[in-house]
Parts: sequence; C-alpha cells; structure tokens
Amino acid sequence: MQMPVNAFKRALQKGQPQIGLWVGLADSYVAELLASTGFDWLLIDAEHAPNDPRSVLRQLQAVAPYPVHPIVRPVHGNVELIKQYLDIGAQTLLIPMVETAEQAALMVAATRYPPRGMRGVGSALARASRWNQTDGYLQRSDDEMCVLVQVESVAALDNLEAIAAVPGVDGVFFGPADLSASMGLIGKPMDPAVQGAIARGIAAVTKAGKAAGCLTGDNQVARDYLALGAMFVAVGVDTSLLVKAASQLAAAFKGARTAPPETHSAY
Repeated sequence: MQMPVNAFKRALQKGQPQIGLWVGLADSYVAELLASTGFDWLLIDAEHAPNDPRSVLRQLQAVAPYPVHPIVRPVHGNVELIKQYLDIGAQTLLIPMVETAEQAALMVAATRYPPRGMRGVGSALARASRWNQTDGYLQRSDDEMCVLVQVESVAALDNLEAIAAVPGVDGVFFGPADLSASMGLIGKPMDPAVQGAIARGIAAVTKAGKAAGCLTGDNQVARDYLALGAMFVAVGVDTSLLVKAASQLAAAFKGARTAPPETHSAY
C-alpha cells in the first residue's frame, strides 16, 4: 500500500489558502455529509465536542473517501493521547493552549518517531500504517505529519515569535474565544483589541515563514483574515450552522424566536 500524502500540508507549503469547517456534532454520519460539501479541511473537535479516539476514528473512516483533509484537535497537548490519534490515522493535529516554544517543540516531538521524536512504535496495531501494510510507513510517516499549534492567550502572544520559529511547527492558529477571555474581554472575540491582536499575530507568523490560521463565522472577517495572509481559515461551525438554519426556519412559521448571536465561545 502507498503512503497517504498530506495534501493539506503540501497546500500550505505551496501558499494555497485552505478553507475549512469546524465539526463538533461528534457523529460519523454528519462528518461524511460535511465531507461531501467541498471544503478543503474539516476540524474534528475533541477539545470542546464530546469526542474520544473511538468516535474520532469513526469520523476519520467516514471522510476518507472524500477529497477533504481531516484535522483532529485533542482535548489538550498530551503526548500519549497524540500517539493514539496518530495511530488511528490523523496526519494533522491542532493542539490547543500552546503558550511556549518548549510546549510547541514537545508537540512536534510527539508526532515523530525516534530518533527525531518520541512517538511510540505500534504500527502493527495502527490504522495509520494499514496494520503494517503501508510501504515504508515507519521511515516516511514523519514527513507527512502536520503540527498546528493554537495561540489563545496573552502569554502565548508574548511568546509568538519563539513559538512560530520552532522547527516542525507548520502553522499557528489563533483562538478568538479564549484569546478574548485572556485579554479580559470574554465573550467579545470581535472586539477591536482582539481582532487587532489576531491581525498582528497573522503578520508575525507569516513573517516567520509559517502558516497562520483562524476561525470566524463572519464571511467578511474570514475574507479579511485571508487578505492579511492567513493560510487556513475555518468559516463556520456545524453546530452553529444547524442552530441558525433551524431557528430561522422555525421563526419563518412561528414568527417568534431568532437564532442566537454567534459568540465563538467554544472555539
């Protein structure tokens, strides 16, 4: 069997912006439906959504036949947990709450086999290697790993230059919700101070030669991020899309409730 190529990583290296969607409904049927809609990448969220390695596995299997790249966000940057997600087939991880270059370097090491890193070798049990049927998996898998770290605090912003400079970090994602909270503006991710910090962060990451990313449900803000140089932008969340569409449909017939404002509180 041939080694799966990380098309998302290759696109970032070529400077091709990638448009994504957040997937939090934690269901393989939903993930497959969304995989058919034309996005470049889907973020399978195991930080705030009720996912675990088994439910993530089912979603990875569901989206595999489609031309979309799955990214997995673990609940936190745990070396052992990362090993599990890699073994079930994730090639790109978005690691939340990274605040230092040392943390970022540890996350890179967790995705690489020795001697380059500390990923445990268990390929005979791993879907990632097709149970040792992928030619040269142990020798070639490191090159297909894509590590995205999430900067979402004032402390992380202070260390942004060092974080972006870590070898093996492919991209830096700015989390508007937690960043706004860290800045004393909880629930206000669109505050000019927060958006200004993100804009400066995108510039710093781009200057470091890495890909910058962010999430917004506002189409114009997403276009603004892309214009600033962001290379991977999520433009919506499945839960928000469903709530909004269902609320609008109900209101069209019942004339009462409108969709709640999108606060980005869980991103």
